[in-house]
This record gives sequence, structure tokens and C-alpha cells, in this order.
Amino acid sequence: MSVLTVCREAPLNLTIHKHSIAEFIFEQNRAVEKFGVHYDYYLIKKGGIKGYIEEIKNFHFFLKEKNYSYDIIHAHGGHIGSLVNTQRRIPVITTYHGSDINNALNRLISLIALLFSKTNIFVSFEIFQKVQKYASDIVIPCGVDFYIFKPIDKVKCRKELGFKENENIVLFAGRRERKEKNYKLAKEAGYIANVDNLVELKDFTREEVNLLLNASDILLLTSVSEGSPQVIKEAMACNCPIVATDVGDIKKIISDTEGCYLTSFNPLDVADKIKLALKFNKRTNGREVIKHFDNQIIAKKIFRLYQKVIEKKI
Repeated sequence: MSVLTVCREAPLNLTIHKHSIAEFIFEQNRAVEKFGVHYDYYLIKKGGIKGYIEEIKNFHFFLKEKNYSYDIIHAHGGHIGSLVNTQRRIPVITTYHGSDINNALNRLISLIALLFSKTNIFVSFEIFQKVQKYASDIVIPCGVDFYIFKPIDKVKCRKELGFKENENIVLFAGRRERKEKNYKLAKEAGYIANVDNLVELKDFTREEVNLLLNASDILLLTSVSEGSPQVIKEAMACNCPIVATDVGDIKKIISDTEGCYLTSFNPLDVADKIKLALKFNKRTNGREVIKHFDNQIIAKKIFRLYQKVIEKKI
């Protein structure tokens, strides 16, 4: 089985993005490959509506050069799914990750993909609910590589990362400059809660992210919008306590896990939850709670969906 993955090219920092694509997409594909699937990649270098429109001609030329030899095209993102569906010779599966549906304009652009893809995958039910009149309910979350993300001794991780052993460390779940991540709220709440070290999750390898999650007292997510954030699942896999706004499917993921707290967008509330998590002062049982997100389990679901599309059962 031959599948073409079409997705955005990751920022050009090859020491961080080893595969020039989002690592979780590569990790998912690597897990599916164990079922005998071969992946090729077509990377979209330029974003924005204009960028996608300009890419259509290049994409069609690429497929023609490859003699339309793929069994399936798997597009990641509604914008990309719409671009890919300008060809009708190869069946398309589109996965929606959140920003392509949560924003009204992006949802409109994703409409072509929603209507013309052979099938649509939503990484959370919360995303699907916003477009259920256009698509059927196939929810397959992105999985977690449990070999990469796993509990490690906190002291050992802090030493390796150069952190002080006795400071309280809060890991901010994203890049400060991304507005939807709402760093302003995190910074204000961290100040109120007397956080010693608020670390930005930026420009780290996957292995370093694992060390950070194990070295940190808390993962803090203050986003105003999310789909199904990978970092929450990765924190759970590392048994890291979490403080997060109630966006996307976070509430469902952390459920009633002791040491994990949902918060409003009030900085005082966020600070109070940070204090509770620091007072908790131990690791969670998050890994056990999210064992159904193991990449090996998710890969099997994706492979079965591929089979159904090829056998024309969808």
C-alpha cells in the first residue's frame, strides 16, 4: 500500500525538525508503516490562501510525474485537504487538527475538503461537532510515542538540562509569539504564583521535550483555542502534573486525573491552580489514564481506515 502524506513543511531548523514535517505526523506514519504501508511526502512550503492556490499547479505536476501511483493521499489540515481535492484520480483522506475548523474563515476554506474527501478524520469529537452537517463522525486522535515519552527521574533530568534542583519549574506549552497560546496569561499567573522558572517550549528535540516534561513540576497550557493538543498527551505519558484552560478535548483527556487541573482564563484562577499543582508535589498516573493513545493502537485504526478506502467500503 502506497500513501502520499501532504502537509506543511516544518520550520527549517533541521537540528530540531529532523524530518522537515511536524514530528507527530512522522511518528504516526512510522507506526503505520509496520503494517506494510509505504509513505512518500509532499510538503507545502508557503502558507496562506495565496500560497495554497499557487501550489495547486506544482502539486498536479508532481502527481503526473509519479503517474498517479498512490493508493491514497492523506492530507493533514483542511486547507491542504482542499488543495489536494483539486485532483480526483486518487482517493483523499483529510485529517483536521483544530485550527482548520475552530476559526470560521479556516472552516470555510476547509469546506472543499470536508465535502470531497473520501473520508475525514477529526482528532477530537469537539472539532467534529462544529462541522457534523458536512461530514460523518470518524474521530481518531493523534497518538503518543510511548517509547519517546516516558517517566524519568526528575533530579536526573534537571541535571541534564542544567536546571536547579530546588526551583519550581513550569513548562509553558508553546511558543510565546503564537497569540492563540496566550503567553500573557501564563506570565501573569506565574508571577502571582511565584513561579521560579517559566520555560518556553520552543526549539527542542523530541527527546529534550521528554526531559523537560520530566524535569518540570507542571505543564501549563493557557491557550484560547486548541484541537487535541499533543503536548497534553505527552505530559500525561510522562506523569507530569498539568494546569490547562478548558479548550479542545483537554477535559476529556485529563478527566479526573489527580494532579491535573482545569482553569478559567482568570489569572488569579490560573495562579491558584498552579499553587495546587505545586502543592500536589508528586507525579500523576497520567500514563495509565491515556494508554489508549499509544501510537501502536492509533496506527492500527488508521491502517484499517486505509484498507476500507482501498476496498471501497467507504
